[in-house]
Amino acid sequence: MGDLAKIFKAYDIRGVVPDELDEAAAEAVGAAFVEVLGAEAVVVARDMRASSGPLSAAFARGATGRGAEVVDAGLGSTDLLYYASGSLGLPGAMFTASHNPARYNGMKLCRAGAVPVGADTGLTEIRDRAAEILAHAPEGDGVVVEGKVVQRDLLAGYAAHLRGLVDLSGIRPLNVVVDAGNGMAGHTVPSVLDGLPLEVTPLYFELDGAFPNHEANPLEPDNLRDLQKAVLDKGADIGLAFDGDADRCWVVDERGESVSPSAITALVAARELARHPGATVIHNLITSRAVPEIVTEHGGVPMRTRVGHSFIKAEMARTEAVFGGEHSAHYYFRDFWFADSGMLAALHVLAALGGQDGPLSGLLERYSRYAASGEINSTVPDQAAALARVRAGFAGRAGTSVDELDGLTVSGPDWWFNLRPSNTEPLLRLNAEAAEEKLMTAVRDEVLAVVRSAP
Repeated sequence: MGDLAKIFKAYDIRGVVPDELDEAAAEAVGAAFVEVLGAEAVVVARDMRASSGPLSAAFARGATGRGAEVVDAGLGSTDLLYYASGSLGLPGAMFTASHNPARYNGMKLCRAGAVPVGADTGLTEIRDRAAEILAHAPEGDGVVVEGKVVQRDLLAGYAAHLRGLVDLSGIRPLNVVVDAGNGMAGHTVPSVLDGLPLEVTPLYFELDGAFPNHEANPLEPDNLRDLQKAVLDKGADIGLAFDGDADRCWVVDERGESVSPSAITALVAARELARHPGATVIHNLITSRAVPEIVTEHGGVPMRTRVGHSFIKAEMARTEAVFGGEHSAHYYFRDFWFADSGMLAALHVLAALGGQDGPLSGLLERYSRYAASGEINSTVPDQAAALARVRAGFAGRAGTSVDELDGLTVSGPDWWFNLRPSNTEPLLRLNAEAAEEKLMTAVRDEVLAVVRSAP
């Protein structure tokens, strides 16, 4: 077992099994989780990785050893765990490493009501207490009060809950291709979509934590190739791709073209604002400028945040926002305990597409207004120095504004860019957008030239 400090991240626990994360660590975390939260019962779920079952069982031993009852939901997506935590009113633990390779695993922890547990909201205390418990092994620390494990199948309830949040009555028949990437969408999608007027072509629905076909990470364009081909081959109306724990959903239109998550954010925001006029909608600072424009046009209040789900969830709760979207294809809903659900976002897109006669590309034209670069990474030895060079090169220009909410954002009349340092690697991440492709390219190339120039 490695150092716990290495596997405890800002928002979750993640590491290589068994070198960095093993059953002893999982058991200690289970005990610490119960102690720090003062929980009398917890709910757990797991993805399809070979290590998820043993790690989940070890966590349960730690939790029951502190007297807590463990509700074991078995196989599930991360948003199924959030459903369980919200509907049962229990703290929860999801065993998954999301889109990471097969050798990884981890835990996503939450308080009752799917309230996230991060470094500033209990995760550091859980890490420190788990380290103390491990330090006393194998003689133990003298605390043993046995609870019990109760098996409970929550899939049907989860599916019914999601279906109850989106009006799918009267939609026209649709041809849909779904790429589960051998991840948990292969388990949840059949239950959620059952009975709808959809002809579903499944890709890689077999649960396999070795990911034999491609990584379950739809943010990487190469992982969308099979879905795009299948959409074209089938003449499908839409393609949906999920990541390993199925909390993110990526959309492909009928032309096989990848759809920007900003366009999906704007579409879902408009739908939610139709139901909740005047509500707040959260978007992070690298989503398209079209998102706050469309939110305002639909009578909503746009709220800009830093990149990262902990910031979005915190602002969602603080402002009682009806919806939040990230450019990473995470989508958050007030009606879903302010938590994220890729499947719920997919239902909104299916409802919007099936509620009109045109193709998805035509439907999304009104939500796609600008040319975007996508995220471009540059390896730099000194992030701060490179940021300072870019700031000096742009800050004094007429008509520009600069802010440093998250990295460096520079905005002009019809363009903007954000340059953010990675927290874990010597990288700077650039996102640029402009009214026209030619202008976006010019801005992008100018920033990259400065970033990649020798100091």
